[in-house]
Order: sequence, then C-alpha cells, then structure tokens
Amino acid sequence: MSTAPAPTIGTYQEKSLHAALKDWIAAPGDLTEQPVDGYVVDLVRDEELIEIQTRNFSAIKRKLAVLLQNHAVRLVHPIPALKWIVRLDRDGTTVLSRRRSPKRGKLLDIFDELVSIPHLIAHPRFALEVLLVEVEETRCQDGQGSWRRRGWSIHDQILVGVESQHRFHGPADFAALLPATLPELFTSSELAADLKLRRGQGQKIVYCLRHMQAIEIVGKQGNAYQYARTDVRSHSPQHGCGNDS
Repeated sequence: MSTAPAPTIGTYQEKSLHAALKDWIAAPGDLTEQPVDGYVVDLVRDEELIEIQTRNFSAIKRKLAVLLQNHAVRLVHPIPALKWIVRLDRDGTTVLSRRRSPKRGKLLDIFDELVSIPHLIAHPRFALEVLLVEVEETRCQDGQGSWRRRGWSIHDQILVGVESQHRFHGPADFAALLPATLPELFTSSELAADLKLRRGQGQKIVYCLRHMQAIEIVGKQGNAYQYARTDVRSHSPQHGCGNDS
C-alpha cells in the first residue's frame, strides 16, 4: 500500500468546476473524498474509483498508476465546448461584461492532456470519460493575470451544463477517432490536414496513438514517418467510443 501524500483538489481556478462535476457525476450510494492507498479519491462507486481532473494530467499520473495496481479507475475530464467570459471589477463581484468566447473545445482536444498518460490507456482497469461542457469563466481586473489577458486573472470556472459524455475503455476507442477518409498509410501532417487541425495537434494525436499501440510506424515519406492502424481491441463490452449523451 502506498504512503504517498494525498494531493489537494487543484488550483483556485478549478474549485467550482471540480466540485460541480463531482455533484453532477455522483450517484446515490457513492462515497466522496475517500482515502485509498495513500491518496484521496473523489468518488468511490462499488469497486470503481472515479477521479475528476479538470486539467494537467501530468500532475495525476503517479496517483493513477498507484490506484490502478489494485482498483478499476475512471478518470473524468471536462472540455469546454462553450465558454462564457465574465469580467469582474477589482472587488471581485461587480460584473463589467459577459461575452461568448469564440473558441470552442472539441473531443480531439483530449489529446492535449493525454500526452502525459498514453501508456495507461491500454491498462484493463482504466477508463477515461470526456465531458463536453458549457462553462462560465470569471476574470478579475487585478493586474496579476498573464500578459496575454492584459493583466486579467482567471478567478473561477463555473459549470453551466454538460452537453455530452464520451467514454473510452482502451486503444480501440481512441483509434475510432481517426477519420474514415484517412489513407491506409499516413503522416502526422496528413492526419492534421484531414482533421483540420494544426500540425502540432496532429503530432500529439500520433504520439498518443503510437504509445497506446493503436498505430505503428511502417515507413517514411521523405523525412516524415508514415503510420498505419494496428489491430487493437477495446476493453469495453461494446467496441468503439461510447457516447452517453
């Protein structure tokens, strides 16, 4: 049994969103904030441990590795498909403006975080659940934020609603995200172009799929590696990415 210290829930930006998601996911009979193998787990449902991580998978990868030694673990991660930006005055309460962010999160954004734990995807006791959500992000004019936000600090993120759920049980579920129009052999640039993503995003997807052995290197096209799908199986009873919406 591990004696690793129990981590805190997260940074101040994550408090409200994390708590709201825990309330949204919780079912009658669930146990909350339970000590398990030296860590505090968000929810315990029968034999399953449910952990909510709003960002930064690298901060939780050791915890997941320890818990998976003896337990089934479901990691839940929200992606803001719709975000409202609310600007507050220096007092932290007076609303100055509210607008809809032009950026829309999508399911493929999960690979931005997945690069920290692609090796865990093939674990038979691991499941990942992605929630596409609507959030309200409050920002405070305190002069302490990044230069990109011109000194505005992110004060909190509040859950407005959940648009859809997508559960992944193994490499096959992630391989199912590859577009049907993708050729049998492809490069990361070709994948990015097919998905209308930046090249860097295509490289992250390829990195993750390769490490979970959903694709493999089969050759080169100039200086670029060529990849092909492998024959992978899902851990779930039904093959493919589950959409519970």
